[in-house]
Amino acid sequence: MNLLMILFLLFACNKEEINEVNNYPALQTTKNISYNGVSVDLLIDKPEGEEFDVLMIFHGTVGYDSLIMEAANNAMNRFKNILDRKDMILVSVAYPQEEVLFGDGIKECEAALLWLKHNAGVDLNIEINKIFLAGHSQGGYMVTRLNTMHETDGVIANAPGPLNLVFRCELEENGQIPPGLVCDLLDDEYGPPSVNPNPYFERSLLNYTSNYKSKILFVQGLEDSPIQMYSWPTFKESLLDCDSCEDIQFLELEGFGHNALFNNSQAKNEFNAFISN
Repeated sequence: MNLLMILFLLFACNKEEINEVNNYPALQTTKNISYNGVSVDLLIDKPEGEEFDVLMIFHGTVGYDSLIMEAANNAMNRFKNILDRKDMILVSVAYPQEEVLFGDGIKECEAALLWLKHNAGVDLNIEINKIFLAGHSQGGYMVTRLNTMHETDGVIANAPGPLNLVFRCELEENGQIPPGLVCDLLDDEYGPPSVNPNPYFERSLLNYTSNYKSKILFVQGLEDSPIQMYSWPTFKESLLDCDSCEDIQFLELEGFGHNALFNNSQAKNEFNAFISN
């Protein structure tokens, strides 16, 4: 084989490799998905490649749907900034909240997870390996509830809540704290918590402390709001007593508040170790 032929074959092989890489480019996009008739918007940040683990992210509370895409983007950036790995797809779920009773957004969150499990590979032309869920505040509430519904490779919940809507909404009812949209909507639907506490409790995270299907890491700053910390010991104790749960881990951080996961180096290390393991 002469030199010219060797160079031609080398060029052909390199061109084939380049074309193969270009079939799986990096991607940052917004996508509306639907699963079992439930639609929701997703923000997707995909590195170059064709085979990935995925971190699905859930934002905290916002009052109006006009703010949801911004909240989903902020949540994605916060988790991306503490994630050591650069080879994971990030998917941030823009689940609705305006005029939605607290907790009812779980149906859009579940639709997003089931789409990721069953349809995303085909829709995005990729292969998905492990799936992790991560949420902050109400997003932590959502991922904890999803962990009672579907198995994944792991769940991280930072300052999940509200833990106890009966306690929180009674404070608003009694004028001890300012009124908010969450309790106002529940009051319109069920009446005040002092009269009808059951539906408030049923929507509280304290009602979801069993049957966890995957390992979960809870991160809680111990300088969080008094409302959160009032119920945190009860929530933790209920989980420690759970005999129908997969592995539950707690990281409690003195001197840190609601954003502990994003502000504490130990929390960042635990977060990355949890995903790596």
